[in-house]
Amino acid sequence: MERRKFLQQTSIFTAGFFISKNMIKHNEEPIYGHNNMRYRMDKAWSKADPLKNPVNDCHEMVQDSKGRILLLTNETKNNVLIFNKSGKLLDTWGHDFPGAHGLTLVNEGGTEFLFITDTNKHQVYKTTMDGRVLLTIDVPLETGVYKKAEEFVPTETTIDYNGDIFIADGYGAQYIMQYDKTGKLKHFFGGKGEGDEHLDNAHGILIDRRKGTPTLVITDRTRNCFKRFSMDGKLLSIIKLPGACVCRPVIKGKYLYAAVLRTHDLGNADSGFVTILDSEDKVVSNIGGTEPIYKDGLLQPMAQSEKIFLNPHDVCVDDDENLYVAQWASGKVYPYKFTRV
Repeated sequence: MERRKFLQQTSIFTAGFFISKNMIKHNEEPIYGHNNMRYRMDKAWSKADPLKNPVNDCHEMVQDSKGRILLLTNETKNNVLIFNKSGKLLDTWGHDFPGAHGLTLVNEGGTEFLFITDTNKHQVYKTTMDGRVLLTIDVPLETGVYKKAEEFVPTETTIDYNGDIFIADGYGAQYIMQYDKTGKLKHFFGGKGEGDEHLDNAHGILIDRRKGTPTLVITDRTRNCFKRFSMDGKLLSIIKLPGACVCRPVIKGKYLYAAVLRTHDLGNADSGFVTILDSEDKVVSNIGGTEPIYKDGLLQPMAQSEKIFLNPHDVCVDDDENLYVAQWASGKVYPYKFTRV
């Protein structure tokens, strides 16, 4: 009898152990990504009230020196929403940017400023951190390639150490304009065309200093690649990303991050993911996408593998290497946070 009771109790305990183990496994949050760049997703990161502080398209995000996360949306009730890293809404401002699209942060001698592109108003603005406009750049008629403001549809900026402003006309004539810090045009290159030195959907631009000599990394979204140019506009190399309609490049540490708006071969919206490249321009991880595979040195076509995004538009990397992903045309959802594991 004692032996029978012992066996019964042991069976109950063992069954309970396996049930508990399976429940823990079942309740674990999934991990996304590949290699050493893996993340857990938090879709409910934002604690903002959509009735009080709505978003439309969540276009781009940056982190300032105070650790705050700034989100740019084309919702004119509050164009800029400011969060802490836990998702608490700290502040909002902005009612004058119906086409708010590109958001770049620059530090000038210890003071931070923002650059905002507006695709509806065909302008670029430099503002203080609380939204006071300091500089406005209009259509560059002096280039001779623009006849009216509507032809200039700027999507992104990047700022050099000397204050030079590079503007990507990603939804317009596809030129890259270089201005001095006062807004005077110095140079332009690119434009739409068939040669590799030309661009098609030059959606993003960034100065890359990871290897010492600065270069410009520019999106060519239609052709599923980034193109690397010298600072004076000479094509240096093409970073092919087959299948990936990439948005702007974002560099943090030794990695380059980018939202992939959609998978090229699927054609339609709602098929995006996030891609991460190392300093050798090799894809090492795709969040919500297929594993990056190289054959004979060539990256194989990538695609969405897990439907966790609709149309991701930007990635912000915080000082803890966690990610925040803003989405376009995605049901007015707030950004998702991805915690590195």
